[in-house]
Amino acid sequence: MTGETPPIRVVVADDQAVVRDGFAALLDTPDDITVVGTARDGEDAIEVAHLHRPDVILMDVRMPVIDGIEATRRIVTGLAPAPRVIVLTTFDLDEYVYDALSAGASGFLLKDVTAATLFEAVRVVAAGDALLTPNVTRRLIDEFVRTRPHVRADRLGELTPRELDVLRLMAVGRSNAEIAAELYVGTETVKTHVSRVLAKLGARDRTQAVIAAYEAGLARAD
Repeated sequence: MTGETPPIRVVVADDQAVVRDGFAALLDTPDDITVVGTARDGEDAIEVAHLHRPDVILMDVRMPVIDGIEATRRIVTGLAPAPRVIVLTTFDLDEYVYDALSAGASGFLLKDVTAATLFEAVRVVAAGDALLTPNVTRRLIDEFVRTRPHVRADRLGELTPRELDVLRLMAVGRSNAEIAAELYVGTETVKTHVSRVLAKLGARDRTQAVIAAYEAGLARAD
């Protein structure tokens, strides 16, 4: 039908065939999501991403040949527009997940995720939003940023006081509507501030901006 929104194109990358095929079959069930390819390792994922140009890639972190971290980095820097990457992991405090987020992933999911959560995650990142949860992701970032140098503090100096306020609230998982209510401004104003924060930090999405905030010491998990 003319004017109909095309389905979200997804690639599933995992070295375990059962996991890979299971996620692929599951993601093919909603009408608004379609699996256009699968990959058995990071090198394969890069090739499949260039071939099919998916909107979203479900990427296992630990894979042979090229791991999911390096594959993510090469894909998000080598394709324009770059697909959104959701990292798959078994443990929510996996150091590799933080590295994958730093490499350009938009969020992560545990492998025991429910079907409903999986579908919603794909839709969220395809729409350009970050897959952030106020608890697990904040703990993850805080756990691994605390031992690393604050490398992006200089970039924060380019932000206005109000943009810093917005970034702090983004870092604790606030939505645009929640930020607007807390700062007593309109949601369109918040969207403008968020766009400016991303541009000044050189961040692809909210996830990257939050990582910058933690690396610079602007935010910490409770």
